[in-house]
Amino acid sequence: MELSWCRLFGAMNNLRRFLPVATVLSAPLTLFAGHMGSKPPSGTIYHAYVGSYTSKTNSKGIYELRFDSATGKMSGLELAAETKDPSWVIVHPGGKYLYAANEAGRASTLSAFAIEPKSGKLTLLNELPAQGEDPCHLSFDRTGKFLFVANYTSGNVVVFPIGADGKLGTATANVHDEGTLGPDPQRQEAPHAHWIEPAIDNRSVYVADLGLDSVLRYGFDATKGTLSAGPVRSGWSHSVLEGSAKLSSGTGPRHVAFSSNGIDMYVLGELNSTVTAFHATGSDDFVPASFQRISALPEGFSGRNDAAEIALHPGGKFLYSSNRGSDTIAVFSIQRRSGRLSLLALVPTGGKEPRHFAIAPGGNFLLAQNQNSDTIVEFRIDQATGKLTPTGETLSVPSPVCLTFVAVE
Repeated sequence: MELSWCRLFGAMNNLRRFLPVATVLSAPLTLFAGHMGSKPPSGTIYHAYVGSYTSKTNSKGIYELRFDSATGKMSGLELAAETKDPSWVIVHPGGKYLYAANEAGRASTLSAFAIEPKSGKLTLLNELPAQGEDPCHLSFDRTGKFLFVANYTSGNVVVFPIGADGKLGTATANVHDEGTLGPDPQRQEAPHAHWIEPAIDNRSVYVADLGLDSVLRYGFDATKGTLSAGPVRSGWSHSVLEGSAKLSSGTGPRHVAFSSNGIDMYVLGELNSTVTAFHATGSDDFVPASFQRISALPEGFSGRNDAAEIALHPGGKFLYSSNRGSDTIAVFSIQRRSGRLSLLALVPTGGKEPRHFAIAPGGNFLLAQNQNSDTIVEFRIDQATGKLTPTGETLSVPSPVCLTFVAVE
């Protein structure tokens, strides 16, 4: 029996009122377990790959270090692959391949690499034009057969198939975002796709567009790899108009984090340093409804700040976002039943411009990448309170702007 996507959300919301949180959080994950082909790691040692900007810096490309998820030890930094401006890197769920967005204006490309399991070295498989300017975010569909790309400057999103050998094939979709522009004449003069990920049903994708003050929703055909901006009548899929989330004017949505149960959506506003929370209405038209907007800065803060990254702790109780300008990580608690946020703390990152941070496998450590001070600074996460404490582990890396993990075999 086929359920509508919104009815599934409504059912999950009803369950959340009566069941223990752990039961609800596990439900959708169990539903899609195994679709991505990944296996739980047997050890605690990981390759951590660091993307960087090579233009006007000392960086040469993608770096690899060893990370011990039990102790938090970072060691053995080496250049894994020389490549231009790999500002976003992502490991395929199968653990064999890594993909990079080479953010270089009109010359932007996407690179596919094979991962050498022991050494962590990367071997280039192929490189294709990004079919847009300045790709800044990558993700996979839930089968692992397609790569989604958000191109910032050109404001378009592209889908590339992934071959059995890890190589990228000819694009199967290329859609330009459309809508009403935000009020900022410098940053919102055009659509700017900044983040893209699939919905839990894999029949649609969400796109955070900074220029349009919206999180758009496109229909996705996982067989053909195509995107649809019009009404889609097959099952759970919806059009952009039916499924988009509209944010307050001038928010500039950058990245999005979903709750573990897929019901709540937390949107980070780069331009006004806020987190806006949405949930499904339960109606058949599925229009995400905003139920909270909260600042990621302390009361009375003045001066320049650009929010950058947002991520949910794997336990589902805490949310984190980074601030460039105040150079802090904001720590939020998540109310179990309502999904509402409370700001717990603002923790200095120990460096300048934390463009990205990553919660390490196991959820015990957070690694902040300080782009302008060339450091990765580590924090221990208190599992009971969510608060961050510096461990003293700091690694020098040229212009670090993204980090991802894969287990060492």
